[in-house]
Amino acid sequence: MKFKTLIILMVSAFMLNTTLFAQEENKEKKEDKGYHFTDEVVVPHTSVKNQYRSGTCWSFSGIGFVEAEILRETGVKYDLSEMFCVNHTYRDKATKYVRMHGHLNFGSGAEFTDVFRVIEKYGIVPDTVYPGLQYGEKMHTHGELDEILKSYVDAIVKNKNRKLTPVWHEGFDKVIDTYLGDLPGKFTYNGKEYTPESFRDMTGFAPDNYIELTSYMHHPYYKPFALAIPDNWLWAESMNVPLDDMMEIIDYALDNGYTVAWGADVSDRGFNWKKGVAIIPNENPKDLSGTDRARWEALSQKERNKELYSFDSIVEEVHVTPELRQQHYDNYKVTDDHGMLIVGRAKDQKGNIYYKVKNSWGTDHVYKGYFYASKAFVELQTIGIAVNEKAIPKKIRKKFKDDDDD
Repeated sequence: MKFKTLIILMVSAFMLNTTLFAQEENKEKKEDKGYHFTDEVVVPHTSVKNQYRSGTCWSFSGIGFVEAEILRETGVKYDLSEMFCVNHTYRDKATKYVRMHGHLNFGSGAEFTDVFRVIEKYGIVPDTVYPGLQYGEKMHTHGELDEILKSYVDAIVKNKNRKLTPVWHEGFDKVIDTYLGDLPGKFTYNGKEYTPESFRDMTGFAPDNYIELTSYMHHPYYKPFALAIPDNWLWAESMNVPLDDMMEIIDYALDNGYTVAWGADVSDRGFNWKKGVAIIPNENPKDLSGTDRARWEALSQKERNKELYSFDSIVEEVHVTPELRQQHYDNYKVTDDHGMLIVGRAKDQKGNIYYKVKNSWGTDHVYKGYFYASKAFVELQTIGIAVNEKAIPKKIRKKFKDDDDD
């Protein structure tokens, strides 16, 4: 009997401990106030890539956008070459840089415009045909290449011969080709022979069907203007629309099966790649419900910011206005920083709206290469977007044409 009693006591103790552990675990889960997202709309798109140590986000996001558009139109998934666009863009940028006597931004950065322009002028190729890795690295590592190319064009601009030689650009092109590989003329894909132009035509992608948009107050709305940002070396124009229209276009595009190429500033402290969240906290929130108000008000601004940017709980965000956007742009608080692809929309556990963003920093990440940007973050940090013209509501598109008629 004593032995049975001992066994019963041991089993009871084990069950009690298990129950207490489960209760504690459930309590921890209930107390987890961090950000949790439920996808509501996700547009079909291609896989996450990795730009690694290169400043070519514009090409990765732009090509990702092109791949998604081809997928939407044809149902076919392609893995297209980002470095094909990079090679051609560097070549053409060098010509303009020298003609501008060096008074032009010259670096690895560019815009979605560059992807569309390269495809229209030169075509496009699969990544297997032109991976752009000829320099002993398995992943894109452009530090050395970028420095050499910048030094090269600066030496040409100095013009020590007092006259440019007719072969200076050939030397420049050889440097790029040495690192990225010779640009393909003809190639075979799935048993058929193509040129970059014929391959573009086969995919059906037509660059003329796409438009870039922005939203700033220093130019008239519903009129195009050249956005003054360093990487816009082409001085390409974007259609200027009110903030509400820009957000409506993004939502309309997603709801109708289109992705959105997104150029934004992710240098703000509200962007936390590790946790996969991008927010714009209100550093002086009016709504203190659910908090220890007295404790909060006793905190210094530094202590408040530490809590606001801990990402351990959902916080009140800034109300973004066109005036605030303009102020941040004019004071360099929002700069031309990173190109990405908006592929969906989601909500957190409190019903707040976020946009699901495909990044190009690989998949070793909490959301496998995606992150969630709050509505406020998108409103404030967006530099510009690119969409299919059909992804713009007709009532907004009509305003473009009406203003053209004035």
